[in-house]
Amino acid sequence: MTTKRLGFLASDKPEAASTLQALVERYGDCSPSKADVIVAIGGDGFMLETLRTHMNDGKPIYGVNCGTVGFLMNPQDVDGLADRIEAAEEAVIHPLTMEATTDDGHVETARAINEISLFRQTRQSAQIRITVNGKVRMDSLTCDGVLLATPAGSTAYNLSAHGPILPINAQMLALTPISAFRPRRWRGALLSHDAVVQFETINPEFRPVSAVADNYEVRNVTRVTAREDRSISMTLLFDQGHSLDERILREQFDY
Repeated sequence: MTTKRLGFLASDKPEAASTLQALVERYGDCSPSKADVIVAIGGDGFMLETLRTHMNDGKPIYGVNCGTVGFLMNPQDVDGLADRIEAAEEAVIHPLTMEATTDDGHVETARAINEISLFRQTRQSAQIRITVNGKVRMDSLTCDGVLLATPAGSTAYNLSAHGPILPINAQMLALTPISAFRPRRWRGALLSHDAVVQFETINPEFRPVSAVADNYEVRNVTRVTAREDRSISMTLLFDQGHSLDERILREQFDY
């Protein structure tokens, strides 16, 4: 039996609340600041929220799935939870940092676990210039949007936009267009994890664009800079044989 102190957090869903009660009764509870492991009970969205909240705490996080997909979570098992945490496999991930400049010159900064995305705000398609490491790589992308995804986020919205799946330990980022019109056949690019990507909106007064870091949105952006932040490391715990790397590999053979 593990001697690790567990700090439980749960979403507001009824199933998560009942699971929280059962786990606290079995294993006790302590505050996340004093816990050895944070246990997040909910769905993938709640896991992302927990990761953002405790991004700088340096504590491993184990997810218990009470959501729909649960890609970042583990199955519910009240009786075996402590032993599974003790034997869990680790996955270390790093966030992206977004610096978004709006049309009035305001700069907002946010971090993303999965992806940084740009979207058209109106019926007009977006026109976006893409610069990588100071060199313009695409003078104008006409599209509904474009995103930059981490390996952890490559199976989320990036995959829905037909972007590539990245192994969790890949030193890469996925740059993926969303419904590209011109150039019509451009499918995106694979970039080194240390790439600095800048997006500039063309004719923003007629083609306004918003930028989103996971679920944090900044409206009417004119320029967005995105890069990986290796100064922050987050550790996710997964049951043996069901690591995040294994899940990502399975996704590539899932028809």
